[in-house]
Amino acid sequence: MRISFPGETPEYRAARDRLLQQETELRRAMEAVAAARRALPPGGEVPEDYVFRGVGPDGAPADVRLSELFAPGRDSLVLYSYMFPRHPHDDRPGPASGRTAELPIAEGPCPSCTALLDQLDGAVEHVTPHLAFAVVARTSLDRLLTFAEERGWRRLRLLSTAGNRYSRDYFAETADGSAMPMLNVFRRDGTRIRHFWGSELLYAPTDPGQDPRHVGTLEPAWNMFDLTPEGRGTDWDEQLSYD
Repeated sequence: MRISFPGETPEYRAARDRLLQQETELRRAMEAVAAARRALPPGGEVPEDYVFRGVGPDGAPADVRLSELFAPGRDSLVLYSYMFPRHPHDDRPGPASGRTAELPIAEGPCPSCTALLDQLDGAVEHVTPHLAFAVVARTSLDRLLTFAEERGWRRLRLLSTAGNRYSRDYFAETADGSAMPMLNVFRRDGTRIRHFWGSELLYAPTDPGQDPRHVGTLEPAWNMFDLTPEGRGTDWDEQLSYD
């Protein structure tokens, strides 16, 4: 089907057709990458059944093991490491109100991670029929749940990694202890749990002017910006609130 929009010029159509070819090539490349990811050989077995702090079936704080995070009948688990506390070099404003606003900036939540989780909170209902998804953070469970209530999150499963080695073992923490926003996928293989994939692009070299985009395909806001003449811009970043 050939498309022509009202009032477009021949120059526009020729340029748009060239871009369409690039978009087709990008789609093929994305499909090829997804296929290669699915074809990865078995990853390393997790070194321990990590114990997180979460909310139990009765709504009270409880210990939750990694093995207990898998959904019945589904063998894939996706864990996003929320930078709460934020990266030490992040000086963006903290929350304007609520108990979380009383925390020192360095102990508060990352605005970029928060923006992503705002968007994923709505996606969870559609994701969970296919896999298990949870958010882990190094802050205390009380702080994590308090901010979730202040933010209006309703669907995200939130866990504290305080007291275990998960963040260090799976690169959500640098050697100096700084938080990093890794996303890791685990696969249940019978009685074993193996690491399947991690967003290692976070640590790979970037081209000039680019950020890592290690979870770029999950970020609706940034991808929407890419569809506009203004693009992503160079002087904007996510904030916890906007004027």
